[in-house]
Amino acid sequence: MTHSGKIMWSIATSVVVTFISGVTALAVPVVPNFTQGSMTSRTETTQTVVETINSMDYNTGYQYSATGNGVTVNGNLSPTTGAQNVTINGVTSSWTGATSRPQFVQEIPGEAFQFTETYRGPGLSNQTIIQRTTEVESVTDTTSIFMQ
Repeated sequence: MTHSGKIMWSIATSVVVTFISGVTALAVPVVPNFTQGSMTSRTETTQTVVETINSMDYNTGYQYSATGNGVTVNGNLSPTTGAQNVTINGVTSSWTGATSRPQFVQEIPGEAFQFTETYRGPGLSNQTIIQRTTEVESVTDTTSIFMQ
């Protein structure tokens, strides 16, 4: 019998003996021994930001202007000024404002004329309220590669 023939006869005999004897074959646990690998993770977050922006503009004094044709001022051109106070909910504010304005008269009654007078007093002149909601989504993918 040749060498390869002996090996085939040994394998065949072992299989026959195992079937005949009824012996249960036991397995040995296989423990993987990795030398390299990788791990991937994904993190998703959503953040909602709600903001209210309240912007207020104040005039701390007054603005007065007068312009025209065919009119003349009766007296002083500048308005008289004085301190003004106001108390709201226990908070007192004071400022300088116009207490009286100049008086204008038409130069030639019945003739054409043009006259514009503007006054902007102290206090709140403009308020802007902006309400916005911002949603921020973030996705982070991480891959770790390891090897021995």
